[in-house]
Amino acid sequence: MSNNQKPVYGGQAVVEGVMFGGKHHSVTAVRRKDRSIDYFHLPRKTNQAFSFLKKIPFLRGIVAILEASANGSRHLTFSTERFDLDPQQDHTIKEKETSKLAMYLGVAAIGVISFLFGKFIFTLLPVFLAVLTKPIFSTDIEQVLIEGLFKLLLLLCYIYFVSLTPLVRRVFQYHGAEHKVINAFENGKELTVENVQSQSRLHYRCGSSFILFTVIVGVFVYMWVPTTPLWLRVVDRLALIPVVLGISFEVLQLTNKVREVPVLKYLGLPGLWLQLLTTKEPSDDQVEVAILSFNELYRMENETEDQNKDEEIV
Repeated sequence: MSNNQKPVYGGQAVVEGVMFGGKHHSVTAVRRKDRSIDYFHLPRKTNQAFSFLKKIPFLRGIVAILEASANGSRHLTFSTERFDLDPQQDHTIKEKETSKLAMYLGVAAIGVISFLFGKFIFTLLPVFLAVLTKPIFSTDIEQVLIEGLFKLLLLLCYIYFVSLTPLVRRVFQYHGAEHKVINAFENGKELTVENVQSQSRLHYRCGSSFILFTVIVGVFVYMWVPTTPLWLRVVDRLALIPVVLGISFEVLQLTNKVREVPVLKYLGLPGLWLQLLTTKEPSDDQVEVAILSFNELYRMENETEDQNKDEEIV
């Protein structure tokens, strides 16, 4: 890889581990019950249709989100199956795998369906809550603003209450470790536990920021459609989900690009504020897992790039 331009990596916290993804691979490192580290490697397959759509603004965000949901669910499944299992019992997992292809496709489909179902609920519930306030807030603009407020409150309350559970809190700590590793890499720091711990646990390109942007963007998009009758409002909200997702993705990319610009950097602050809830300060052990995951991905990405260069020469 060229040293002049750093590659862009993404990540995801999983149960007792961290996943990092690059151009060619994604890797998860998980801390097992016996304190050992286990890895899950997943090559990124090139789909010509997806590759074409990823070049089109607004459409590329939808493709990236669905792809991330599918792949992320596979890494999450790996971590939940193994983190609390003695390595000597790994054969009990393999005995259940009648067809890896069928299993992977099933997990990927469940990941996408779960994302869409959650998005439908998160979109429609605020609509019905806002309708209850119509005697007070009757105009279209008032209804859209109240709907957006309910959506924001639901989001914040949901994140806060799930973060109180020990398991989710640890996942949020690994989320913080993931961000710290990415920040250390992007800032040119050697990936030691001490260097990584000195970095911020917040990052402009985080999926948490994207979720918040869907709330903000949704308010502006819904201003253009009527709020009555109710059935039309519901249909509009469902039909506009891809529009809101596509625009929100572009906003997320924009805030990341301008984060060094003195005035424009403040555009990403709302997303960073939300990350104060979705990330927690990690322990040194958790940072170590994140570093190992990133180093494994970095090694595999470089090997693939070197192989591709050799093939081009031949």
